[in-house]
Amino acid sequence: MVEKSLTALRTALDTRQVSAVELAQESLAAIEAARELNAFIDVNPEPTLAAAKAADARLARGESGPLVGLPIAHKDVFVTRDWRSTAGSKMLDSYRSPFDATVVERLAAAGMVCVGKTNMDEFAMGSSNENSHFGPVQNPWDRRAVPGGSSGGAAAAVAARIVPAATGTDTGGSIRQPASFTGVTGIKPTYGRVSRYGMIAFASSLDQGGPFAQSAHDCALLLNGMAGFDPRDSTSLEHPDEDFTRAIGKGWNGGTNAAKPLDGLRIGLPNEYFGDGLASDVRDAVEAALKQYEALGAVRVPVSLPKTELSIPVYYVIAPAEASSNLSRFDGVRFGHRAAQYTDLLDMYKKSRSEGFGEEVKRRILVGAYVLSHGYYDAYYLQAQKIRRIIASDFQQAFTQCDVIMGPVAPTVAWDLGAKGDDPVAMYLADIYTLSISLAGLPGMSVPCGFGANGRPVGLQIVGNYFDESRMLQVADAFQRATDWHLRAPALATAGV
Repeated sequence: MVEKSLTALRTALDTRQVSAVELAQESLAAIEAARELNAFIDVNPEPTLAAAKAADARLARGESGPLVGLPIAHKDVFVTRDWRSTAGSKMLDSYRSPFDATVVERLAAAGMVCVGKTNMDEFAMGSSNENSHFGPVQNPWDRRAVPGGSSGGAAAAVAARIVPAATGTDTGGSIRQPASFTGVTGIKPTYGRVSRYGMIAFASSLDQGGPFAQSAHDCALLLNGMAGFDPRDSTSLEHPDEDFTRAIGKGWNGGTNAAKPLDGLRIGLPNEYFGDGLASDVRDAVEAALKQYEALGAVRVPVSLPKTELSIPVYYVIAPAEASSNLSRFDGVRFGHRAAQYTDLLDMYKKSRSEGFGEEVKRRILVGAYVLSHGYYDAYYLQAQKIRRIIASDFQQAFTQCDVIMGPVAPTVAWDLGAKGDDPVAMYLADIYTLSISLAGLPGMSVPCGFGANGRPVGLQIVGNYFDESRMLQVADAFQRATDWHLRAPALATAGV
């Protein structure tokens, strides 16, 4: 049953075809059966089943809501009271939070049942989920391949139909890229839409929570439960609450042409997204998706984002700088890993951090400390912030010509496990199409649009303007009503795992 969409499960719960406890038990069994994927860091049946029983009691009282009783997994970057909260790091291997992150709190209040915490790149730093202290996650479509990162465990769990939904975070593409690599739908909202309170910080001006699910409609339901102003988060935006499903299934700008529901939609295609670096199999899948959009009534509009190439150096100055500051709190004193042997306080700091952090985290802390150091701040960090503003302005110029922007999520399909482990720069280059959206704080999402080399999934990236998630989801939903890419599941899932 858990292989079904949230919408289908809602009907099954409301008509008493299944109970929340039964769904939770199915998810727990699926997690155990798919242990080889290594998608989960922590599973705790006791609070899971308690929450499911509470959801069944709500349903029995007639308190049904869109999310009551539905299973969900949380990326292990969101702190939770009843599970470990490790951020994929040895530094927090045994940490248990005394409170819930706002995202966890809100979805629990909406009646969702947490079935576990998903594996991730350490402190969300990575593009392949190979940087986790708990080992790499395998891609359910091809276990030789990475699932993408840093939210690879969450994406793999949804792709394998272990759970119908999961939370993730996106700093430079960490929802969109794993969604693309595993063939699921994932959305990064406008920066500030979803509270960062209780999200273990990587880069504070970039981190943003969002959902994974099978479809755009399911993501809209989840976003309804996640989004909203939070006074505990200084980066949370005061913006009117809205129903992100309100435009789902409707014609563009109120159109009534059922055959062409997106009649009048202008799709901006950045020249910079379709250059020589784009693999032919990805290009073909994206082109086929764009033709489908034309059949739905949309028109293509060429646009330019001239600073796209600069998004990589800008991101890898700003994000490590913020990470070096955020991760300074992990010093072995108050919580987290502490070295067993040391001579004095400074030696304890050094050994605790050296032992607790992985190689990629250490690399980014060093880069961040360097660009913030005296004599280099103006040359690197300040210049990066100036270019960041120009990147955001380029998008606003493009949106004067189009309604949404589309293109690939990544230059290639998922690569093999270990293929880029010795070349971090090559790993960084894989984020070329997602970083600029994060730097600008725009909403973006990935929807499955086909398959490339070795039968590995390809995602289409859709980018909207600020606070335009509802229309972006409408555009994605129209595509999914006309295609079935999002309904396809890997053999591991169809075999009943």
